[in-house]
Amino acid sequence: MEPDLVNLNAPLVAIVGGGPAGLLAAQHLAERGLRVQVFEQKATVGRKFLVAGHGGFNLTNGEEAATFASRYGAASALFQQLLTHFSAADLRRWAADLGIATFVGTSGRVFPESQHKPADLLRAWLRRLAELGVEINTRHRWLGFAGASGLRLRNDVSGEEFTVTPTATVLALGGASWPQTGSDGHWGPHLAGLGVQCVPWQPANCGAEVAWSDFFREKVGRAPLKNIALTYGGHTVRGELLLTDYGLEGTPVYALTPQLRAGLASGPPAWLHLNLKPDLPADEIARRLSRRRPGVSLPAFLASAFHLKPPVPTLLRELAGPAPADWLAALTALPIPVAGLRPLAEAISSAGGVALTEVDFRLMLRRRPGTFVAGEMLDWEAPTGGYLLQGCFSTGAWVAAGVQKFIAQQ
Repeated sequence: MEPDLVNLNAPLVAIVGGGPAGLLAAQHLAERGLRVQVFEQKATVGRKFLVAGHGGFNLTNGEEAATFASRYGAASALFQQLLTHFSAADLRRWAADLGIATFVGTSGRVFPESQHKPADLLRAWLRRLAELGVEINTRHRWLGFAGASGLRLRNDVSGEEFTVTPTATVLALGGASWPQTGSDGHWGPHLAGLGVQCVPWQPANCGAEVAWSDFFREKVGRAPLKNIALTYGGHTVRGELLLTDYGLEGTPVYALTPQLRAGLASGPPAWLHLNLKPDLPADEIARRLSRRRPGVSLPAFLASAFHLKPPVPTLLRELAGPAPADWLAALTALPIPVAGLRPLAEAISSAGGVALTEVDFRLMLRRRPGTFVAGEMLDWEAPTGGYLLQGCFSTGAWVAAGVQKFIAQQ
């Protein structure tokens, strides 16, 4: 639909927030013939979407549906519905329709074909939204509600404050991580004014702090540990870990953030256990350990018997001492004392937000009919690997369907 063919008499939907959830809701609603205006406080839309692609653009994941839904923890029942409505396969078809082919990697993660970058997908998407007549207003800040259905806004360029009164509103302002992208969580007081309960923000998918010795920080700095397994509270995650000057980063520690957060709530430290050789049976490790000859240095022995090279010897000395009483335990369950999590502003994502009890099955606020909530504003979290973006897209698609039904009933 060309912009000049938009039906100006069609019901107006206002979308506050120009991230994946808001933009997909905008697209689906415009495709259904509704007028859509997007208001974004930053100079451009999709800023966090682009940030998500810096470390490898995991658009979604190729695992089967039941396992996929379980990745959302306490919100898994909700996401089972949402993923049925807009699945990983639907997301890949949506990208293909924009001219961006995808493939499933060996890890199960779904990536755009190598010639495509996140910016390519965003540009194609914005062209489609323009063709559909979606009006995108950047540098527009939401100031709160006005009356039963109005929104107070400010144009940050001109300083003008004004009110719009849409038939329905979608709030998709994001969580509270990476605030420089616009998802700063400052919308909380507007909803609190309605009596909406918001769960306090906490970091998710973030690094863990370990009080390394000065010697360790100076000698190791930043170094990867590949093909390891990390365990906490009965949960084990495989992958690659990165030792840093402040502690640990990497997919395994990110995936264990919810468990670490719960453990740290009762007081630090929370003890992670690191398996440096998760593919070797314990009896084989014990057999190799028994073959160490007197006079062979620790680095030389670990390299020859287990292919473990620096910084592993230094890490073992740091955490288990120069002569562990139990070498098997040191190699397969090395205890790491986590003193805390990295700050919320550094986290990949956030836990907390609008409590799910505050929205109905359509994700509409119970305290303000006609106002819907999508994306990371809601209290859910998921690990990295495509689940975060898929969650945002799926909530956006679900909310769009809810808005359409709400308008049809008016």
